[in-house]
Amino acid sequence: MRKYSIFALAREAMRQHKGWEEQWGSPEPKSSYDVIIIGAGGHGLGTAYYLAKEHGIRNIAVLEKSWLGGGNTGRNTTVIRSNYLYDESAGLYNHALNMWDNLSQDINYNVMYSARGVMMVAHNVHDVQVLKRHVHANRLNGVQNEWLSPQEAKEFCPPLNISKSCRYPIMGAALQRKGGTARHDAVAWGYARAASDLGVDIIQNCEVTGIRRAADGSVAGVETGKGFIGAKKVGVVAAGNTSHIMQMADVRMPLESFPLQALVSEPLKPIFPCVVMSNSVHTYISQSDKGELVIGAGTDQYTSYAPNGSLHITNHNLEAICELFPIFSRVKMMRTWAGTVDVTPDRSPILAKTPVKGLYVNCGWGTGGFKATPGSAHVFAHTIANDAPHKINEFFTLERFKTGRLVDESAAAAVAH
Repeated sequence: MRKYSIFALAREAMRQHKGWEEQWGSPEPKSSYDVIIIGAGGHGLGTAYYLAKEHGIRNIAVLEKSWLGGGNTGRNTTVIRSNYLYDESAGLYNHALNMWDNLSQDINYNVMYSARGVMMVAHNVHDVQVLKRHVHANRLNGVQNEWLSPQEAKEFCPPLNISKSCRYPIMGAALQRKGGTARHDAVAWGYARAASDLGVDIIQNCEVTGIRRAADGSVAGVETGKGFIGAKKVGVVAAGNTSHIMQMADVRMPLESFPLQALVSEPLKPIFPCVVMSNSVHTYISQSDKGELVIGAGTDQYTSYAPNGSLHITNHNLEAICELFPIFSRVKMMRTWAGTVDVTPDRSPILAKTPVKGLYVNCGWGTGGFKATPGSAHVFAHTIANDAPHKINEFFTLERFKTGRLVDESAAAAVAH
């Protein structure tokens, strides 16, 4: 397996994104804004776009310590689905899934959304019971999902090994046909251009070093590498850095960070028609438009900000892939990496106001952030504009960790991806 240096990948990303400054520029910040968004990933840029488009707030700055889309947005494995168990999660993710349908038309940028289907396979009686429960719960919530026999799963995804002698035998599968994939960096670029066209300032290489508060305790603005910038409202959307930023305002967050590993193969001709996920072996696979097999694993079970995960997880992941899809056993891997994900105690996001007036936070998505991008940005923009949650995200508060009214998807949502 060839493993590229994280620094080499960063240099390549910087080269690709240099075109943003050449075409649109990276403006110097004004002295103050109505709203500052910290984090120029998909959620942050999307939030700025919907604030400008739907709420008429255009005096906005999106601050990014590096380059736009260079964080978790550019490191995920692009899976989109909404087949979550609980009502609250199903509502949020299905809102996002419905928005993916017309996102390219909305922002006038091709995000390459492909509703190729997400199939979650069952290997034992427990898997069958859990996934059938998901199918029934999803249907009650108006979320498309269906149960397939092993043969039907094979017909939908021909490379799948359904032999009974397989170490992970296939006993059936749940299929969400509307699920699929999109191009992650295209989402960031599309939202960035659309927001910029509406007057939003996107300021790269502008790290936030402090959050200044007024005498009454409310937000007054942020300290940055480019000086102090005043703001009436600040939204923090910085995956992997949320706890650090929120500490600047004396707000403690119920978050842990874990590396989540993924890898891609050498490019192949089109061979894999959908996304396949397995809870029992914590692996998932799809094929990108460039031909690479995109393979993801489970999270490392220790708190870390390391850019590389544990080798044994990658090995276990590839063993499982080769067992489920023997035709890929001789395919060479091109690169592997680990992204940092923030998770809450109930593995569900926080989309809420904070105890500090004028400070809002969007975090804790774990591995579910990319699929939620348009829906998350849409309801977070509503929360900031109205100083009150949208009905879809009213459950995802900080207060739930005090009251115990959790949205506990940690053991309920099949795989966490």
